[in-house]
Amino acid sequence: MSKRDYYEVLGVTKSASADEIKKAYRKLALQFHPDKNPGNKEAEEKFKEAAEAYDALSNPDKKAQYDRFGHAGMGGAGGFGGGGGFQGQGMRMEDIFSNFGDVFGDDMFSSFFGGGGRGGGGGQRHGSRGANLRIKLKMNFGEIANGANKKIKVKKHIGCQQCGGSGAKDKNSITTCSTCGGSGQVRRVTSTFLGQMQTVTTCPNCNGEGTQISQKCGSCKGEGRVFGEETLSLDIPAGVQDGMQLSMNGRGNAGERGGPAGDLIILVEEEAHESLIRKELDVVYPLHISIPDAALGTQVEVPTIDGKAKIKIPAGTQGGKIFRLKGKGFPAFQSYERGDELVEVHIWTPVNLTNDERAMMERMQKSTNFQPGDLPKGGSDDKSFFDKIKDAFSS
Repeated sequence: MSKRDYYEVLGVTKSASADEIKKAYRKLALQFHPDKNPGNKEAEEKFKEAAEAYDALSNPDKKAQYDRFGHAGMGGAGGFGGGGGFQGQGMRMEDIFSNFGDVFGDDMFSSFFGGGGRGGGGGQRHGSRGANLRIKLKMNFGEIANGANKKIKVKKHIGCQQCGGSGAKDKNSITTCSTCGGSGQVRRVTSTFLGQMQTVTTCPNCNGEGTQISQKCGSCKGEGRVFGEETLSLDIPAGVQDGMQLSMNGRGNAGERGGPAGDLIILVEEEAHESLIRKELDVVYPLHISIPDAALGTQVEVPTIDGKAKIKIPAGTQGGKIFRLKGKGFPAFQSYERGDELVEVHIWTPVNLTNDERAMMERMQKSTNFQPGDLPKGGSDDKSFFDKIKDAFSS
């Protein structure tokens, strides 16, 4: 089943502000929250669907990517590179609450659902989430057309090996929070005219972690992470485009004290080809041939994305003629569609002639066969290059 448009899911327009997008998601999250719909699988899927849409539209970079490329720009239903990201049915509930708890607020769910620990403020938290990591990745035509595995070294926050990410000097340096008793949350009961109401908020003493550190790790100074270098193996799918962003969930900077890592955002940069020119899914090659080859016909070898191909130039070929090599272009991202290679013929005119060559040219100039006349079908005329491309596809 195809994904629904994210704007349709949230019930907002493309011009909606960040605040409007947040309010729309908050409304749907309340409506379909699992605690309010126990055992209702349909409500759970709608809850996930709304979270996926909000994940894309609440982030300016992801929103711009979605507006340009649609769902293809989000990495597709199967996730990208095994990292996934928020991909609808594959996302986990804990990811939603961990990343979007601030949308709900600390008190809201406890008031509605009696303090159930799955809301924004309920339950223990393990450190803070790491920042996203953004990199630029250069790819040549062959890598874009066929997909590629790229290994790159990046500098980022990584988990501290000395303390295992806890931030403590040793296990004896971690104690239970005296304020919340290790639960990570504080419960309060207030009396109202409707009776007693219980609210649950994040523990202000331990920030929801349930523990405190008496002595910090000497290597990471209590953060549970250090700045270092990591080699990443990236499986880039075929059909990406220049300017496309791909996201790998959890491959960014490590979080503090065991908190979840941020995402890795990959910006694709397309390297120019020495001979071919990209036009959407098609590639264009300007072929220069001599006057004798155009008049007598010949066979030539032209470059393609994956190597070379031979094409036959018929006798009497006119400048501007376009030959199409079907399927020699780029594949569409996550689609079976594929472009072609378009070879445009240019007649090369010599500049420096010998006396013998000039004499031959003068004789040909006087011949009636060398006088311009009506052009055969497919010959050069006043049409633009891309009009000729259309003619090549319709012929």
